[in-house]
Amino acid sequence: MPLIDEMIALAGLPAPDLPAPAMALARFSLLDWMACGIAGIGEPLVQKLRRLAGEEAGQRAASVIGGGMVPARMAALVNGATSHALDYDDTHFAHVGHLSVGIYPAALAAGEETGASLDEVVAAFLVGAEAAIRIGCVLGAAHYNLGFHQTATAGAFGATLAAGRLYGLSDAELRAAVGLCATRASGLKSQFGTMGKPYNAGIAAANGVECAKLARLGMTSADDGLMGAQGFVPTHTPEADEAAGTIPSWREAFLFEDNKYKLHACCHGTHAMIEALLGAAALSGLGLDDIAGFSLRTSPRWLRVCDLKRPRTGLEVKFSYAWLAGMALRGDRTGDDRVYTDALAGDPVLATFAERVEVLGDASLSDMRAEGTVLLRDGTEIAVSHDLAARLPEAVLAAKLRDKAVAMLGAQGASIWESFADPEGKTARDAGAALRDAG
Repeated sequence: MPLIDEMIALAGLPAPDLPAPAMALARFSLLDWMACGIAGIGEPLVQKLRRLAGEEAGQRAASVIGGGMVPARMAALVNGATSHALDYDDTHFAHVGHLSVGIYPAALAAGEETGASLDEVVAAFLVGAEAAIRIGCVLGAAHYNLGFHQTATAGAFGATLAAGRLYGLSDAELRAAVGLCATRASGLKSQFGTMGKPYNAGIAAANGVECAKLARLGMTSADDGLMGAQGFVPTHTPEADEAAGTIPSWREAFLFEDNKYKLHACCHGTHAMIEALLGAAALSGLGLDDIAGFSLRTSPRWLRVCDLKRPRTGLEVKFSYAWLAGMALRGDRTGDDRVYTDALAGDPVLATFAERVEVLGDASLSDMRAEGTVLLRDGTEIAVSHDLAARLPEAVLAAKLRDKAVAMLGAQGASIWESFADPEGKTARDAGAALRDAG
């Protein structure tokens, strides 16, 4: 079956047929996305986009995180960027991107506009996320390495299918929506370290709403915007990943069940390193002055993403192995976004330690694994490693994500979990109201 037909069939999968473990993670993603969105309200990027939203006349259809109601497409744009502003949201490593920030804003906006239940929004997000992962797998590492940000590219297709499901599009209309998305999806990694990176997430969400609504209005498009002649895949990757053909069908397993959540407020590519250093009992109680050097081995893919040698801002620190290694070893609160100030980028202690950090690409390591050696002043070598692929038990993950929400938002974070951990009986408009009132 052609990829586009597979994705359309996936988008129409009845809610009772969605895997329970994947739905549980999708609910976690909702809560984590809401917390990240509220925490990002004060970011400069968000203020600019909210001003833009206010300048656009239109129907008060969907909620903006922090206050106000605007057209659904604009709400998706603002909320997508807002929830990715802190770069603290979930990641899927096979997709090579962030799913919640590009898809939930589209699903919630469409859900508010159509009066959907919150469970229907979660189900729409899940099928959209699963589709985005699978399209991302086909685009492959070559697409990412070429410079595309899959949160925005593959993610836009997920947002389109999620919104299309909630708007009640027919299969023919979904096909048109995907085709329209193929000519709309965009986003570049060159934006990393700037306001353009979270903007990419907003673009994905806004594109999803726009393409779904245009298809519902009867706008036509290519029959196969994904794999057809001059479609998105053949024009956006030098080599489609043949291994994607060996991935089990979504009928057999949902890849979303491998979704990962950030417990440190920095690029997810650095988390395995941080966990490796924090988990090494032999390093407990040591200071940076006790360490002569640290040699890290990581997937070569991350070298162009999170190996900034001399970060200039707090935002750039989030993409610096050397700085983050020093922070982890020093005992800094890497999970607290408020730590990442511009002053941190000028910390002389971290700058000195960074000169003792060596980062090497190791093709034998997956994107989720990090290994390294810490050399102490007395000549002792301590091996460290961590693999993020290991799944946390559902209850443990729930507790960690709730703690994260509380750390970011205090009582407001706890309230999100108390109100929406069980979405039964809640509506999209209930969630939208909670996000509006968070301002």
